Amino acid sequence: MTPSEWAVLALLAEGPTHGFAIARAMAEDGEIGRVWSLRRSRVYYAIEALVRRELVRPTRTVASRSGPARTVLRITPAGRRVLTGWLSAPVEHVRDARSLLLLKLLFLERADADPRPLLDAQRERFEGITERLQDAVSAASGFDRTLLRWRLENATAALRFIEAVLGVEAPG
Repeated sequence: MTPSEWAVLALLAEGPTHGFAIARAMAEDGEIGRVWSLRRSRVYYAIEALVRRELVRPTRTVASRSGPARTVLRITPAGRRVLTGWLSAPVEHVRDARSLLLLKLLFLERADADPRPLLDAQRERFEGITERLQDAVSAASGFDRTLLRWRLENATAALRFIEAVLGVEAPG
């Protein structure tokens, strides 16, 4: 699923709501938008995809003072299961830390859930990536070495971030 779909699903896990409220939360200045923003039309595309996958379902419509009636959506048990799995799984790539990892941490905090299991798994994943990149930098030359150094610096920074959030002293 896309980060947008995960964010919409996680919002619906907090309680039934309608697309307009989700769009407001995901606007650039919204509670979720500061991590992952989404235009209103994209929110509705994400909702449609989640309904097709039977991860959310419409429950009722409510009148609106400023427009058409709004469809209230609710997460399904299947949606809750896949969301729980997603929230506990480390991201695969360092480049996903800015989007997916931060989204996971945001929603774990909003659910008052302990982020440590996710962060411990993420640290382990990024330590392996960092070790492989260190070896690769030593063996590379030319622009390949420059590119690998860039990736290594990003992986090292992501690892320092995780250790800071965990309150662990970063290695030398």
